[in-house]
Amino acid sequence: MSRKDLQKEEAIAKLQELAEKIDFTMMATDLSRPPFHVIPMSTKKVDDEGSIWFLSDATSDHNKYIREEERALLTYSNPGDFEFLSVYGQAIIHSDRSITDELYSSSDDMWFEGKEDPNLTAIQVKPSEVRYWDSKDNKIVSAIKFGLGTITGNQPNLSESGELNIN
Repeated sequence: MSRKDLQKEEAIAKLQELAEKIDFTMMATDLSRPPFHVIPMSTKKVDDEGSIWFLSDATSDHNKYIREEERALLTYSNPGDFEFLSVYGQAIIHSDRSITDELYSSSDDMWFEGKEDPNLTAIQVKPSEVRYWDSKDNKIVSAIKFGLGTITGNQPNLSESGELNIN
């Protein structure tokens, strides 16, 4: 595994690539009182500043915990493609209709009563610390490298990891 820390635009691009491709994350809130409150959330977008956006119900436990303590930890995992992302940052709840309208899609109807749902909010996570692990090649190339490594005894370099410094 090689280490490759990324800065600014390159870091934001990698964050967008992984978070939007993997989509679902486990969002941990109430971080000061273990065990943390952890729920699955679907990523709606990663904006050009690196903030990650979600839709949420104003009456949910995680919204309650964010109102008490604006820290969140996001864990993304796609083990099939060896892609992982860990994001720690500030979580902010927004009830501005222009924001929720932009993020809302018809698939959200299973959770909300449409765009006009009075409990519809958006959660913005502004990352302060981000780490990633990503395969360098597609599955076939990685499998070949792994096989060659098994035969030769040489450890293949199948992935890279590092910090994403978006600030």
